[in-house]
Amino acid sequence: MDNVVLNEVASALFWSLPRSDQRLKGVQYLRGLLGAHGRKTVRNIATLLGDQATEQSLQHFIGESTWDWVPVRHELARYAVRSAPPQAWVVRSMIIPKSGERCVGVYKDFFPAFGRVLNAQQAVGVWAASDEVGNPVNWRLRLSEAWLADGVRQRALIPDHVQAESSMECAFEALMDTVVRRELPHLPVVLDARDIDGPEAVERFRGTGMPLLARCCRSTQVTVTDRALPGHVGRAMSIHQIMAAAKDIRRPVLLADRGALSSTTLAATVRVRTAYQAKETADLTLMGTGEIGQNWPAQIWLTDMTSAPPSALVRLTRLTDRVDTDFLAVAEQVGIRDYAGRTYTGWHRHVTLASAAHVAITQQRMKTQRWTSYVS
Repeated sequence: MDNVVLNEVASALFWSLPRSDQRLKGVQYLRGLLGAHGRKTVRNIATLLGDQATEQSLQHFIGESTWDWVPVRHELARYAVRSAPPQAWVVRSMIIPKSGERCVGVYKDFFPAFGRVLNAQQAVGVWAASDEVGNPVNWRLRLSEAWLADGVRQRALIPDHVQAESSMECAFEALMDTVVRRELPHLPVVLDARDIDGPEAVERFRGTGMPLLARCCRSTQVTVTDRALPGHVGRAMSIHQIMAAAKDIRRPVLLADRGALSSTTLAATVRVRTAYQAKETADLTLMGTGEIGQNWPAQIWLTDMTSAPPSALVRLTRLTDRVDTDFLAVAEQVGIRDYAGRTYTGWHRHVTLASAAHVAITQQRMKTQRWTSYVS
């Protein structure tokens, strides 16, 4: 890791820490996340740092110290937006399987992404995403009622204002906390809503003033209003049935692919309404996408960006691929899911610093790419 980039990120983030020893520990923890082998536990980080820090002091810094992670994450978001201006906010769920039930927020449930019941933590991340980079800038840990009982809440250091939330409420509040409450740019929101009620999410997110593109579960029910599908107007159908009926109106979408135009992607759009819409609100656009020669549709999206051409919508959907790629290649490598402590504050401090390490890596990657383009 380039020390210039690391020092730049640390300077932007840690000025809010009131004590010099806390700022030093912050930098040390960042170095450990970037350099420790294996899981990014406090023990492995302390082993890498040698005499610079002990396991006990780092454990205290993350789990029990008094520093506030909220302003640090605020500065992280501002730095990420400034250094790599995003095209959209991608709201993505993160599931963290756990072998036991002692880590904060762990509960047992069926998780569609894994196709089975797990003991796990569930968090929602908000990512500042562009074609070149996806940076995590905020996280919200979903808590069950069991974790908010008086004795458990106190032992896990969960603040009094934190309440139990549904998956949709967690996603909505994560976005509000990222953009509205931190005065960041209002951009399109790309949401994976397959494990929540997509149409309800569209109506809830509409109130933010930011356009929404939500990937929906195939069984989601909407009503067709588009005369391009004769015989289906006014019928409530699953979105998969609608896109199967729209197969004949698919069209190639021209997208830039490494400097050349590619037309291997197909898209079909259909005007629809949902049960959550007020009568005076405009219809929504349902869009199916897929690749030539593959099963149709590969993905189905619902959006209130009714005037946007399919090419613009498809480009936005691809930001989820950018985020998924950077999650696996960067966030996982710096230990975003590795915190094994029992406190709410400790979890948030760890994912904040892991996100900072992620941003440092993507910032260095972008600098390297710009230099390579310049010299070539």
